Amino acid sequence: MKLTIQRITTLTPQDRLDLAKVWPQIDISQLAAALSETQRLYAARFNDRLLAALRLEVRGTQGKISHLNVREVTRRRGVGQYLLEETVAQNSALRDWWIADDGDDNQSVRAAFMQASGFRAQADGWVR
Repeated sequence: MKLTIQRITTLTPQDRLDLAKVWPQIDISQLAAALSETQRLYAARFNDRLLAALRLEVRGTQGKISHLNVREVTRRRGVGQYLLEETVAQNSALRDWWIADDGDDNQSVRAAFMQASGFRAQADGWVR
């Protein structure tokens, strides 16, 4: 099967299990209840499983991304970059992008990833 990037509007039981692996620190039930036109969830799906996800807050023409994360076993395969690129492409009306520096990963790896994705550093995140 092909890796696809989808906007998730409702969570299946399997989606909830998969997201708990992507985001072990987030209450998935609370996340599901908050989904709306301005609070969006995008995920990378492969073989009916979610491998990576991000949250997108839409404010006018600005997109704020948070909680961009790829499952540990799937990292270093381009999934995160594809998720980010497709999310931006699927939201072409948004002109300004900001990504929260909320990752708990190695900051030098995160910086390299963000720069490769066309973002530049700010004090509290990344912009494009």
